[in-house]
Amino acid sequence: MPTHCTFSAEIGRQPLNRKLLQQRCDTLLHLLKLERAEVSVVFLGDAEMAAYNEQYRKKQGPTNVLSFPAAGGDDGFAPPENELGDILVSVDTARREAGREGHSLHHRLTELIIHGMLHLIGYDHERSEAEALRMWDYEKELFQQIQTARSVAMPYLAINVDHVATVRQARGGAEPDPVLAASLCELAGADGIVVHLREDRRHIQDRDVRLLRQTVKTRLNLEMANVPEIVDIALEVGPDMITLVPEKRKELTTEGGLDVLANAKKVGKTIGKMRKAGIPVSIFVDPDAAQVQAALDAGATYVELHTGRYCEARTMEEQEREFHLIEQMAELAYESGLRVNAGHGLDYRNVHPIAALPFIDELSIGHAVISRAVLVGLENAVREMLAIVRAVG
Repeated sequence: MPTHCTFSAEIGRQPLNRKLLQQRCDTLLHLLKLERAEVSVVFLGDAEMAAYNEQYRKKQGPTNVLSFPAAGGDDGFAPPENELGDILVSVDTARREAGREGHSLHHRLTELIIHGMLHLIGYDHERSEAEALRMWDYEKELFQQIQTARSVAMPYLAINVDHVATVRQARGGAEPDPVLAASLCELAGADGIVVHLREDRRHIQDRDVRLLRQTVKTRLNLEMANVPEIVDIALEVGPDMITLVPEKRKELTTEGGLDVLANAKKVGKTIGKMRKAGIPVSIFVDPDAAQVQAALDAGATYVELHTGRYCEARTMEEQEREFHLIEQMAELAYESGLRVNAGHGLDYRNVHPIAALPFIDELSIGHAVISRAVLVGLENAVREMLAIVRAVG
């Protein structure tokens, strides 16, 4: 491993996404074409940083980052050729700076890692104003490249077949069968199948869920309200994952995300039951920092960000504003250690920007694909959506 990331005991309990920080350090070395180099990055607290700052710079108090290039000392010891040196980063200072600048903690930590790394390879903003500007520009360029590096090669596409069942229930017969539709979606390349077993059984039926559990070859995601009857069915059937969603009897489709803050105790209890059964839990939430944090606190594995307001925006300005909110919350959730899905209202025209977000694991799309299938056939409709989603890989 080219980068050795260590975390001091002083910050041991702070919520850091260590995997993400390791990934960003390694990505940085790749961008600098230093894959064979070795660097030590130490994340510590203010007290430890203040001690180093006083010992080596004769300055009081902590600083945000210190770099120690690996160079031969007075004792004649020569470090290995591929060893760049050490970077010390104060998480406490980074947190304060992130708050002042309106960024996430991991955003600021990434900036400091880049700054420290450039010092190791010879950049020094104190030499001259021109050098400082050159270093600043390069830092911003590297940061942008790191931010746009995908957490996965491309997002997965899960198809929601609820509305196949809606057509069936309109006549009260047996056709079209959402179980057969799910098989066709998988044959066309879909990465997963989503169904919502509602309390009123307006489309998907218990029979569908049980048969889908037996026939789905990819991954079955059961959307559900957090009510005892449906929780018991989920525990009995054992889908690959569940997604907790709000549910109202009179709504045509799910309207907005689940209020995890207001239902924290009930949500946590259900997540505990699912965890014992080995079923990961996703929570469908609005792109809101407090709801994302509440989902994390409740023990969720995923959040699915509600993209409805983005999809329904009436002006370019409104859509741009909603897109950036989803972008920010996807980053926040991922940095917090959550996996991130997105869905609701996505179609062939608006899905590409969401699919291109680097922290999105999976997109859940139903109505647009089923509607398109009426005209071009289900397999073609799935393949057309896959072509758009996979174009970002």
